[in-house]
Parts: sequence; structure tokens; C-alpha cells
Amino acid sequence: MATAPKTNPKVVVPIEEATSEASAPKKSKKKLFLILGLLLLVLGGGGGAFFFLGEEAPAASGAPAKHEAPKPPVFVQMEPFTVNLQQETGEQYLQVQLTLQVADQAQVELIKLYMPLVRSRLLLLLSSKKASELTSAEGKKKLQDEVIAAVKQPFTPQSPPQSVSGVFFTSFVIQ
Repeated sequence: MATAPKTNPKVVVPIEEATSEASAPKKSKKKLFLILGLLLLVLGGGGGAFFFLGEEAPAASGAPAKHEAPKPPVFVQMEPFTVNLQQETGEQYLQVQLTLQVADQAQVELIKLYMPLVRSRLLLLLSSKKASELTSAEGKKKLQDEVIAAVKQPFTPQSPPQSVSGVFFTSFVIQ
């Protein structure tokens, strides 16, 4: 039997295909590096601009600045209270005048509108105290907290609580 001579099959690739395959990856790498370089340049420039101009941006955009002057306090002056204190060693009286610090002028108007209710709450609170409870600084501080709590209670079931942030005694006499 005669066998056919074995030949090495060679793959022939046209020249155009060989050059296009070899050159295609080089172009894509160049494009990739160019795009990454531009992206880094844009991000770096944006980050640098934010770093240098970021602190001034809120003031320029109309947002409140960090060094804005605080609002002046709003106060409601109450008429003096004179009440009988709970008896310990005989009859004792408390005469006190206080001022409330509130959030804004709307709170002032609301408290003035409901002043009879406010005064009633405070009279009941003050007349429930003993002189020995009110003579110390701690007792007065506790009374301030209780006055704030009494005034903050809503005036009607549907209304929100009042915004009272402080109570200041302008006169305080126990006899």
C-alpha cells in the first residue's frame, strides 16, 4: 500500500488581516490611556476646586453662613405673683416676678392670648410649694424647670406645646 506523502498544512493569513489584528490592540490601549488620563485630570481639577472653594460656596449660594449673628432673645414679662405658701411654721407668702424666654414673637402673642390660663397654672404651681423648698438655689432651679413645664403644656388638645426655653426671676421674696 502506498501512502500519500505527509505535508505540513500551513495556515495562510492575508496581510491585511494580520496587520489589523496586530494594530487594533495598540489603538485601544492608547484610547484607554487617553480616556483615563482625561478622567483623572477632570476629577483632580474638580476635587482641587472643591477643596479651595468649598468653604465659600454656602455663603455665596444664599445658605446661612457659619458666623451668622444669633437671633436676639424674645421675652414675655409676667405680672407679679403673690401666693400663700404651704404652711410649715406659720403663714408665709411668696411674691415673685418672672420673665419667660420664648422662641419668637408668635409665641409671645400666643401666651398673651392665653394669659389667664398661664397665670392659673403658675398660681397653682407656686401655691403648692413650701418656703423651705424655695430658699436654696437648687429649689429655685427646680421651680424654673417646673414653670417651663407648666407653660409648655398645650393650651388646647389639638395645639402643639409652646416653645419656652427659659424662666428668669426678676423678683423673689418669701415672707
